Amino acid sequence: MAGDDRFRLAARAYVAYAIVYWIGGVYLVWHGVGVPGPITEYKRNVYVAFWALVGLVPLLVIPWLLGRRRPWFERWLLSRRDFARILTLFMVWRAIAVLRVAVRPVTATVAGPGGEAIPFRLGAIVFLVFTVVALALIARAAWSGPAAEP
Repeated sequence: MAGDDRFRLAARAYVAYAIVYWIGGVYLVWHGVGVPGPITEYKRNVYVAFWALVGLVPLLVIPWLLGRRRPWFERWLLSRRDFARILTLFMVWRAIAVLRVAVRPVTATVAGPGGEAIPFRLGAIVFLVFTVVALALIARAAWSGPAAEP
């Protein structure tokens, strides 16, 4: 697989990962998880809107930077390979944090779409699967041989 193909695949994997985190994060905030202080309807709506907008930034920008070469970015900031390496390190940190939630002996629950309780452990396992798959594909692009990216 050519270097550009590896980076395009890594960008697609990041999109899937980011969508899962975006939806999951907004859903948790909607249910008051992570909202400091007493939860009012107004406060919850502000937090949901804020995190929905903030979550779009990495969802759109990171795959755009990974998907193909951006000469201005590579000239002034980082090579695409270095950017993928730094992203890989952040994702390793994220995977460890999610793994901690998944292996806790006792976890909280959040109301599911049908009213049933969804344990944080189950959500963490889903997040972990998407994180590890995206992490592997981004790491593969980041550390592929020098001949892989012209």
